[in-house]
Amino acid sequence: MIVVTGATGNVGRPLVELLAAAGEKVTAVSRRPADGLPAGVAHRQGDLADVDGLTGLFEGAEAMYLLVGGLGDELDPGEIVTAAVAAGVRRIVFQSSQLVGTRTDSASHDILRAFETAVRGSGLDWTVLRPGGFASNAFLWAERVRSARTVAAPFADVALPVVDPTDIAGVAAEVLRDPAAHSGRTYVLTGPVAVSPREQVRVLAGVVGDPVAFVALSASEARSQLVRFLPEEAVDGMLSVMGEPSTEEQRVSSDVERVLGRAPRPFAAWAERNAPAFT
Repeated sequence: MIVVTGATGNVGRPLVELLAAAGEKVTAVSRRPADGLPAGVAHRQGDLADVDGLTGLFEGAEAMYLLVGGLGDELDPGEIVTAAVAAGVRRIVFQSSQLVGTRTDSASHDILRAFETAVRGSGLDWTVLRPGGFASNAFLWAERVRSARTVAAPFADVALPVVDPTDIAGVAAEVLRDPAAHSGRTYVLTGPVAVSPREQVRVLAGVVGDPVAFVALSASEARSQLVRFLPEEAVDGMLSVMGEPSTEEQRVSSDVERVLGRAPRPFAAWAERNAPAFT
């Protein structure tokens, strides 16, 4: 049985669907009730911050996809991994972040580094996935696109190879189902080409069938908006990467294609699939 934590999110939900479609026995774990799960998928409601309840969440699992909400700064990596071992889990696939490798002095990602250390030192089979920026971050623009056909964002022409969350899920499914081929590996997951905010907005305009205006924001203006939705440390890290990405952060990784045998999906494919959110 495979346990998927964070099972109702942008990666967790398609991962549960892929595993179920492949005939795997899956238990979806989330903090809130989960509607619309595939037939045959079990659900356990719980919080990874509840140390006393962890073993029950993982009980019966042979493998686990460990996905933590936000930065996971309220969690104890050692306790979570210890509970997985106690429950009989044999392998863990951990969803980390590319920034753990590229921003080694970033305090906002210390907890993900601690998770990676705990997973690697667990004695279990492990694989670490380090996705770059998510294409789904564009959901932050959805309300303004629907209501005013406008997007306001900073760093208009700084391009990054954002990754489709369903590609992360696809890689995760392959890794979980074929541990021998991926044990002890760390994969960096990106999209197929770097795309700027201005280019993303052009794509969205094509999806909605109307012009969408781009309004350039300063970094401070963007920060004041983003902290309404995200932790301050996460926002500061995001803006740093968006404004001054390193060469490595702008580079397209071959790891999605290496695992899936196909190129990663472009931002346009994500936008077309999620068109209802913007129209």
